[in-house]
Amino acid sequence: MHFVIYFCIIIVYLVLYLLLMDTKDTSQTNARLGGLISEIRQIRGLTQSEFARQLGTSQSAVNRIEKGKQNLSLDMLGRISEVLEKPLIAVGNQGVNLKIEGGRELSGEITLKTSKNAAVGLLCASLLNHGKTTFKNFPRIEEVFRIIEVLESIGVKVRWLPGNDLEIKRPVKLKMDQLDGKAARKTRSVLMMIGPLAKELSDFKIPYAGGCKLGERSVKPHLYGLEEFGVDIVAKDRYYHVQTNYQQPEHLVMYESGDTVTENVLMAAAYTQKTTLQFASANYMVQDVCGYLEALGVKIEGRGNTTMTIHGVKKQIKKDIVYAPAEDPIEAMFFVSTALTTNSEITIKRVPIDFMALELLKLEKMGARFTISKRYKAKNGFTDLVDVTVHKHDGQLKAPTGKVYSRPYPGLNMDNLPYFVPIAAVSRGRTLIHDWSFENRAIYYTELTKIGANIDLADRHRVYISGPTSFRAADLACPPALRPASLLLIGMMAAKGTSMLRNVYTINRGYEDIAKRLNSLGANIEVVHDL
Repeated sequence: MHFVIYFCIIIVYLVLYLLLMDTKDTSQTNARLGGLISEIRQIRGLTQSEFARQLGTSQSAVNRIEKGKQNLSLDMLGRISEVLEKPLIAVGNQGVNLKIEGGRELSGEITLKTSKNAAVGLLCASLLNHGKTTFKNFPRIEEVFRIIEVLESIGVKVRWLPGNDLEIKRPVKLKMDQLDGKAARKTRSVLMMIGPLAKELSDFKIPYAGGCKLGERSVKPHLYGLEEFGVDIVAKDRYYHVQTNYQQPEHLVMYESGDTVTENVLMAAAYTQKTTLQFASANYMVQDVCGYLEALGVKIEGRGNTTMTIHGVKKQIKKDIVYAPAEDPIEAMFFVSTALTTNSEITIKRVPIDFMALELLKLEKMGARFTISKRYKAKNGFTDLVDVTVHKHDGQLKAPTGKVYSRPYPGLNMDNLPYFVPIAAVSRGRTLIHDWSFENRAIYYTELTKIGANIDLADRHRVYISGPTSFRAADLACPPALRPASLLLIGMMAAKGTSMLRNVYTINRGYEDIAKRLNSLGANIEVVHDL
């Protein structure tokens, strides 16, 4: 491990040397590197003194490093990389950096892609089917790739087809002892493999889950829900030991109305005679998992409600089915936020309106104007879609009355809440955003102050945003969480001049693709793989 780390450090050092040879300007290179170190240190939540203590040096030395006034030895570069848990420079194809020429007005149409959050749940649910599953127009994102790697490692045959369709065929017997732990630990979604395997397997292991760094998201609700089905989960060193004696609960009260928790329990209930879930999530990805289970023959009363009754199947499921997940409301909110922040008019096609209606209403009360088409059905047969045109506001947005906050569905979506931050920044007045569901996410919102936003952190859950803001270009390291990073991208598109968002590969969930799609609307975003 240490050899690999130091080999990477040597490569980084060589890159730095080549840069020095190109620029003949050591101080400029040190300043840029020091700025990156400072950005990543702050993202990690370390003070200069804490950082110095972990490096085994003085705070004054850290201050000189971050100001670019101290040359760095190979050993110091290695220690910095280890403490920050992040390479300082993207090398080869490991890194994705976005160069943004901002200040452009966008225009045109964009068609939403299928739901990313539904995709990972559906991949896990496919383990229930001993026949062939084909998912239509499936998103090609990092988390999907990681789950596919896990499935393939246990013997599942996965094949991409034209049109981004995905074909899945599982073996008669899964090779759980060969599960790819490295891929599994990169995504929390691997927890959703427990539910579909609860009846089939009596003893198996699942690695600890990873994901974005937004706070302490407990797995306890999964354990509480699954234990009603006779699932016993014991935390060991780096993995969960799962033992099952499959039970069929008649009634189950969800400890938490979480999306993945509900999906896990729904999949575990696929073979029960009759199980009623109370206080379940009715969110969009849960409804798509319900739609897939229904295609497999599971009967579900109350899809789209917080109380559902599941009538499972009696025999092993073996069907050849085709299922098309609905479009992504979070992507819809990203484009709405982009249009309003850059004062642009764009049309967003195939918007799941039931999961965007409250967001659009709140924005209308802030002065935003939309034209919304009549409803039509998604390819899953039950999700209502509309086309939404976002009109220019020409500086007429105003802060909302009362705070903006999220709730489990039905309510303002937790993943959509961050996209109100850049909108509030270009609105007149003071906006309070209360992000109660994650311990650290509101802290990341203050990253926008580095591109000109006026944001006061009240506590780790609440920020006050004063507008209107004139965003400015900047060169910044990417936060280690998806939504806060995308906020910087939106703000940089609104800022006149050239910005750089670095090391996006740490949360690579489709940024290269989103750059191409934004460029189709008139943005100027270049994906680069070097400093």
